[in-house]
Amino acid sequence: MLVKFNRFRSTIVRVLLLLTLILPSFSARAADQAATEQVTARLVAGADAVHPSGEILLGLQQRIIPHWHTYWVNPGDSGSSTTIDWQLPPGANASEILWPAPERISMGPITNYGYENEVTLLSRISVPDDLRPGDTFVARAVVDWLVCEEECIPQQVELDLSLPVVAPGESLGSGSPLISAAVARLPVENPWPVRVSMDAEQLTLLLEIPEDAASRLADVWFYPDTWGRIRQSDAQRPSISSGGLSLSLLPGEAPVAVGETLTGVLVVKEEGGAARGFIVNAPVEAGAPAQQTDPKTGLLAALLLALAGGVILNLMPCVFPVLSLKALALIGHAGQSQAQIRWHGAVYTLGVLASFAALALVLIILKAGGAQIGWGFQFQSPLFVLLVAYLMFAVGLSLSGVFYVGGSVAGAGASLAAKPGYAGSFFTGILATVVATPCTAPFMAVALGYALAQPPGQLLAVFLSLGLGLALPFLALSCWPGLQRWLPRPGVWMERVKQAMAFPMYAAAVWLVWVLARQAGADAAALALGGMVLIAFAAWLYGTTRSGSPTTFKIGSIGAAVALALALGGGYSAAQLAVPASTATAQHNWQPYSDAQLQKLLDEDKPVFLNFTAAWCISCLVNERVALSDAQVMEAFADGGITYLKGDWTNRDPAITGFLARFGRSGVPLYLFYPSGRSTEPVQLPQILTPGIVLTVIQSQAASDPTSLSSTAFDSGRK
Repeated sequence: MLVKFNRFRSTIVRVLLLLTLILPSFSARAADQAATEQVTARLVAGADAVHPSGEILLGLQQRIIPHWHTYWVNPGDSGSSTTIDWQLPPGANASEILWPAPERISMGPITNYGYENEVTLLSRISVPDDLRPGDTFVARAVVDWLVCEEECIPQQVELDLSLPVVAPGESLGSGSPLISAAVARLPVENPWPVRVSMDAEQLTLLLEIPEDAASRLADVWFYPDTWGRIRQSDAQRPSISSGGLSLSLLPGEAPVAVGETLTGVLVVKEEGGAARGFIVNAPVEAGAPAQQTDPKTGLLAALLLALAGGVILNLMPCVFPVLSLKALALIGHAGQSQAQIRWHGAVYTLGVLASFAALALVLIILKAGGAQIGWGFQFQSPLFVLLVAYLMFAVGLSLSGVFYVGGSVAGAGASLAAKPGYAGSFFTGILATVVATPCTAPFMAVALGYALAQPPGQLLAVFLSLGLGLALPFLALSCWPGLQRWLPRPGVWMERVKQAMAFPMYAAAVWLVWVLARQAGADAAALALGGMVLIAFAAWLYGTTRSGSPTTFKIGSIGAAVALALALGGGYSAAQLAVPASTATAQHNWQPYSDAQLQKLLDEDKPVFLNFTAAWCISCLVNERVALSDAQVMEAFADGGITYLKGDWTNRDPAITGFLARFGRSGVPLYLFYPSGRSTEPVQLPQILTPGIVLTVIQSQAASDPTSLSSTAFDSGRK
């Protein structure tokens, strides 16, 4: 019993001691000035006297000790804003606090908005009209704030300020100079038009400022005055184009809706100048954000670049097998008339153009609905990846002779290269388009970046030009007899080559199952492989019963249909699975990309090589195997202290999508090299890499003046 009493008495003593420590810092009282351990507060006035029916600016000045801070009207990720409870004579009124432009205060992953060292919070006070000269106007204020360093302390003071009342016409005096200094820190009306657009993934704030003025800005940051509108801790890197300066903002927990108004303060700082705040009050429009494009890239240039990119796309590993199969079909047409051969080329081209037009239409619809998408976006869907894998596998089975579907359009998709009719040529064009979308060829990035920022008509024109480039080699081969003379004579070898071409299709199916495993996990890959077994069984059953009696063929067809239905059902289930939360990772020389990690490295003046890739992007994988995994390149990274960051866009990632858009890119790959130094801008590498290209860029930038590097984007998040 005695032990329990001693413990209780000890607890009471500790509580009383804690209260004696907290209470002095929580509340302090004085006349026009009060102080706690962290903050000294006082009331100041914009004049030495007041007039009846007049107005005066009163200010709450806070002097804050080093390393501590108080908060803005929107405190950010944590904290609480300062409040002033005015107690005024009857008939007097006080406005809301007039908040100076805030600053960012980061503590690890937390970003707050507030003030350090010193701030004066202004309020407009109206003076009653029933006061008489000789009276005294007394303003009292109960002020609450939260002051923080690593820990936070709520504090309260009571202040009062007395001012004489003088007759109208008499001088009011100059008042405290702190008032005029505080007025100078208030945000002002924005002299440039502001537009805000919103899609499902981000907000884009476009400031229509002249390009030469935007290029002089050292720092730009938007502070919403309402909590939850954006993610405070995410970087706001601006991009500059002929249309002005744009900021990409990720929505927060209480995002603004289309049709509502986004309000806040845009704080800009010129090189060598002071920061200045501008008021933002703009309605939010629906639509994809404006992407950064080269102002010199007009429609004609984009069409030519898309045409050239489409031609080169034929040499990509994903398209070349399909084109080779169609070339074999053209050799098989040797007995047909020249007009029929031209029609095959025209129908193939029509299939390609129809596919690209359909793809452009989908992009237009998604953009109108507010989605932010890019080239190859459909491969971010596990279900689409699985269906294409099944298609590649079925085409391989057809080329191997396991089954052959007759002349119906429905069957053309499974035996594209083997069909002699025009339907085969048309669906080969569709297949070429499907397998081309994971690849990116030179010249395509600029053209697609331009197209996705344009109205629907121009976007469609660029995509059709890209499709025409893809179809152009086969179209030329079918239209010019002189080129056909270079083709070998038809013979038994064609059947052997056709069967050999099945293996690239099988390889493509294997690769797509690997992509599916990256997207949805090992269980999804197992279900997909089981579906392929069912597809093979269906193909075998159909092929073996096709030449039998009508009853046998009917039974075989029903069995094949059931097997296909089971394969598609299992495939759909596979596409719905999620990647396990914990997966084993192999040893590698790169780190996963995150905006916070990139910002941290840049703030530490460390060089960074940034690679945006995707498992379904064949060009990306080839570049990684050939160039970025080269021993000399890896050694150069290690010797130069270069951190290699990899951003994986295999699944939809709004942060990476927004980053790509800031560089005018609609898809991967994107390679950037940030030389060391906070003032440097990234060097953009080509889409097709060799070890020599990477080494040359690293060595040339190491030997040059970092300030001479050029880029269309700059980093406003560096402090």
